Amino acid sequence: MHDLAELTRIVRWGVPLADQWGIEVIHAEEGVAHLRLPASPTLLRPGNTVSGPAIMGLVDVAMWAALLTTTQGRDNSVTSSMNVNFLRPAGPGPIVAEARVVKGGKRMLYGEIVVRATNSDEIAAHCTTHWVVIAKP
Repeated sequence: MHDLAELTRIVRWGVPLADQWGIEVIHAEEGVAHLRLPASPTLLRPGNTVSGPAIMGLVDVAMWAALLTTTQGRDNSVTSSMNVNFLRPAGPGPIVAEARVVKGGKRMLYGEIVVRATNSDEIAAHCTTHWVVIAKP
């Protein structure tokens, strides 16, 4: 599934918070998804930068979108663990999360996500995540 509008629709339906935040899929290919979180004053923390909880939410949704590209838009897996390393402030937004499935499996999946300010090469956060398949799609 690589239709960006359809993938955005599925993500926003499956995670209503993604719809409230205005998250959109801006790139997708097999096992990869890039999502954009628009700037919003409600997502900022002191210092005028996107908050950690907002970054973690974007990261989780981005990994799910990457998984959806491998299952024709149907996925019944859930986050098992997430490790987030905040490397520098992301700024006030918008920000982009680039997620990729590193290893897929029948029961466990492993992914990596980097977060950057839009139009920046500097990584603001580096994340790894494990997902567990709870039912076949």
